[in-house]
Amino acid sequence: MKVSREQAERNRCAVVASAARLFRERGFDGVGLGEVMRAAGLTHGGFYKQFGSKEDLVRESMASALARGQSKWRERVTATDADPLATFVNGYLAPDHRDHPADGCAFVAVGAEAARRDDPDLRRIFETEARGYLELIEGMLSDAPGRAGRDQALATLSTLVGALLMSRVVRDPELSADFLRAAGESVRRSS
Repeated sequence: MKVSREQAERNRCAVVASAARLFRERGFDGVGLGEVMRAAGLTHGGFYKQFGSKEDLVRESMASALARGQSKWRERVTATDADPLATFVNGYLAPDHRDHPADGCAFVAVGAEAARRDDPDLRRIFETEARGYLELIEGMLSDAPGRAGRDQALATLSTLVGALLMSRVVRDPELSADFLRAAGESVRRSS
């Protein structure tokens, strides 16, 4: 049965969204193409009509996940009447973000995997989005112009990503919460 262009595009978007969730939840190598297609409500046979390879899907799904994440944070800090940086930090370091990697930050979920892959295009996607996050954070640090603001944004992003990662790695719930709390306090104090 022939599928319309519109339906084919909806199917492609469903595959990309499903892959982004599954890859963030279980890693690139922890998910097969059949599983991605089932999660999108499609058959495995349709994959190669949409994508050239699993690596193509990894790139597209990560570009989508990272861009959506950045857009979500931009909307959240723009819409608040409160301190934008505090809103960003509190949301990023929230237990809900920690507990749901499939819906969370791709830097934390698969950043180390992306760094180990011999795929310059994938690394470029992560780098582009890292620059976007840095720009977002710099915009919230109005008291620190120029190089100082850039350095503070670099330290802030590194602290947030590292704290979220560490809070997911440890098994002790109290220690996990301490990573989130201490990082948030440190970032808010330094801004």
